[in-house]
Amino acid sequence: MEHDRLFDGIIKPTVDESTASWSPTPSVLERRPNIVMIVLDDVGYSQLGCYGSEIDTPALDSLATDGLRYANFHVTPICSPTRTCLLTGRNHHSVGMGRVAEMVNGFPNTRGFVSKEAANIAEMLRPHGYHTLAAGKWHLASINETSPAGPYDHWPLQRGFDRFHGFLAGETNQWNPELIQGNERIEPEGDGYHLSEDIVDQACKWLRQLVSADTERPFFLYVAFAAGHSPHHVPRAYADKYAGRFDAGWDAARTRTLERQIASGLMPADQRLAPRNPGVQVWDELDADEKRLAARFEEVFAGFLDHTDVQIGRLLEQIDALGKRDDTIVLAMSDNGASSEGGPHGTYDHQRARNGFGNSVEENLKRLDDMGGPLTYNHYPFGWAMAGNTPYKRYKGNTYAGGVRAPLLVRWPNGIHAWGETRRQFYHVVDVTPTLLDLLGAPLPSHVNGVEQIPLHGVSMAHTLNDNDAHTRKTIQYFETIGQRGIWHEGWKAVTFHHRGTSFDDDIWELYHLDKDLAEIDNLADEHPQKLEELIDLWWREAERYGVLPLDDLTGRRGVGWWPEPGNRWVLYQDAVLPHFFRAGPRVRGVSHRITARIERESTESGGAIIADGGRFGGWSIYLLGNRLHYTTNNFGDRCRVSSPVAIPPGAVTLRADVVRTGTDEGRVQFFVDGESAGVGTLSPFRYHNFVNEPLDVGRDSQTPVDDAYESPFVFEGRIIDVVIEAVGTEVVDQETLLEELMGSQ
Repeated sequence: MEHDRLFDGIIKPTVDESTASWSPTPSVLERRPNIVMIVLDDVGYSQLGCYGSEIDTPALDSLATDGLRYANFHVTPICSPTRTCLLTGRNHHSVGMGRVAEMVNGFPNTRGFVSKEAANIAEMLRPHGYHTLAAGKWHLASINETSPAGPYDHWPLQRGFDRFHGFLAGETNQWNPELIQGNERIEPEGDGYHLSEDIVDQACKWLRQLVSADTERPFFLYVAFAAGHSPHHVPRAYADKYAGRFDAGWDAARTRTLERQIASGLMPADQRLAPRNPGVQVWDELDADEKRLAARFEEVFAGFLDHTDVQIGRLLEQIDALGKRDDTIVLAMSDNGASSEGGPHGTYDHQRARNGFGNSVEENLKRLDDMGGPLTYNHYPFGWAMAGNTPYKRYKGNTYAGGVRAPLLVRWPNGIHAWGETRRQFYHVVDVTPTLLDLLGAPLPSHVNGVEQIPLHGVSMAHTLNDNDAHTRKTIQYFETIGQRGIWHEGWKAVTFHHRGTSFDDDIWELYHLDKDLAEIDNLADEHPQKLEELIDLWWREAERYGVLPLDDLTGRRGVGWWPEPGNRWVLYQDAVLPHFFRAGPRVRGVSHRITARIERESTESGGAIIADGGRFGGWSIYLLGNRLHYTTNNFGDRCRVSSPVAIPPGAVTLRADVVRTGTDEGRVQFFVDGESAGVGTLSPFRYHNFVNEPLDVGRDSQTPVDDAYESPFVFEGRIIDVVIEAVGTEVVDQETLLEELMGSQ
């Protein structure tokens, strides 16, 4: 029988005549060290102390001192693709993650999830007895599969992990995250909560529980911080620690960083700085207010990274305390280069700035004291991102070195015999899983969970751990994200910067000999045109081989990806929760619509959110407060509230709000209580924009409040039978037209 297949004892009619004997699950591994992967987010090549930074990162630096620092390690330009390569050992386009999980476009290379034909390392290690744990950022499941309706096929617990505590999307509020434990949404606990601290608290608890129950069982722990992605949220004391440290500006910081990189042996003695990135101001030409603002942004970021390092230190101390230091492989890296998304001056609200709702120095200065706290969603100026990628050019999202070179630290006392050395071989994040399988003596399984596997695309760099002179075994690596392209081949690199909306045929390719020019300063395209053509042709062959095509720069209809096909009617019930960017969800801001809610209350004292979409940094909500009905829209902090003057009776009531788009930035709302008119008002600004960064909830406003009239979680104190949303469109219409169209949709 199938359930007897590992039984090697003897079965007789009675237990006294029989022999019990079970063999452990067989494993072909030559060794089973513990494995810890630490992934930082949007942290540039030179933002760790051991890579030249002025930011204090002693825990991460200790991994370089007690292990190895890789100087020539590469990633993809953005997060989901890098995580895909890291965990699977396959190139990201080949397995469906050509760009971030939200940006699907209907083609195999951008499905928004990782193909099961490319099992991740957790799925490969579990059959060998590994306990598999993931804490922090996931971002490897299509956003339309992260609602309570699932399917859950690509959530961490269904992709090889025994336990998960973190968030599924690409970014979240550090003070009030959209939190998942296992397969369930939960809310942060306690005052003073911070996500980075919580991630490590959970990881340490899991390790203590595991070692207490089975001290010999190996573990694979994947710890993916949201730091230093925006928002740069940190306890104020950490930011204040850096007061004045960056007053000399980003130009001076780049120079000092390069000096430290050369002194530590990370860079050659003759290394030059890449030219200033386009648009970055000369620090000395900024006025006093601009300098004061920019310096504070960097103090907050430095505190954010410092705070993260403290949490990493706690994790490393826990591993030591459990006696697991010597036989634990610890890897630490970042997913891409530093981000330029803060623009020239930085912003107190990243979402507001990148969606064109204003971002002046004056606005930012008014919020200076709030930076890093729960009232901001801040991001530093791109001058600091340039400095954070020293000595390279460009940023996250680009295929130049500033986007794709990243720190990599490896510590394994039992396996690395020469500590504190720097490795210079070219490698890529796709090579990490092949390296780990090589170190364990684990062959790639032909099938995982019954699914036939595709080959690994990366190569092992295990031979470099103890050989400083070992030659890289890698010969080629392509790069592509949202039309940005590049290719490395045996020391040479061709790269191009693509301008969105232009023909890919118009892209101008550049050529660099990286073995002699790490920072891609001397373009050799005119000197070696044949070499350049050879590499361009090679890029196209690799693109065909790994499913990169069709190229898509997000300018076409399909390229938009995360916006939904038009919908016009939704019926939602109490406790419904739809993740932000959920493509099938309601979109009503700037759109004529009707919302009808049937509720029941025992008392007129009862209130709460009936429905809320988004939070403090953008969204809308309908709620009861003071026994009145209110409708608030929040456009990246620009709020407008319309309130009904009519008291709401207890018991069963039908509430309705009809909203008519009457102008390009205005909407007229009319309330009804049990069909009777209950007041009118104007919503302004009333803009068609669907970006929110918190879920839609029925019966609560869960993370941060859409309206500052209440605090979250703002839970409805009664019963919601249903909420029906009927939307018309973005055209300007009058009340009669709205009613005709709504009635026609029923």
